[in-house]
Amino acid sequence: MFEATSRYASLAVKTQQQLQSDGQLRSIRSVERRFLPPVGTGTPVMEHLVVQGDRLDNLAARYLGDPTQFWRIADANECFRPEELTAETAHAIVILLPQSTS
Repeated sequence: MFEATSRYASLAVKTQQQLQSDGQLRSIRSVERRFLPPVGTGTPVMEHLVVQGDRLDNLAARYLGDPTQFWRIADANECFRPEELTAETAHAIVILLPQSTS
């Protein structure tokens, strides 16, 4: 359902059957709830000082080699809304190496 690099790749997919008004069953698929990893997991690479114009996808491309991995930076900084990490300047955000999945 998700690419291997997605933040949702390791989550279980659940299917529910819902009875429609016409008597037909409809399958609804969803993933289980995703929680942020515990603080301290991962290997710190560096801290990045946020400057005007920074975007998390660009930072992910620079430090992790893939702009779609912006969510890893958000997770490392315990941030539910990634855009908040670059909304203000002159503060440091942590960049972590991705955890091994093996």
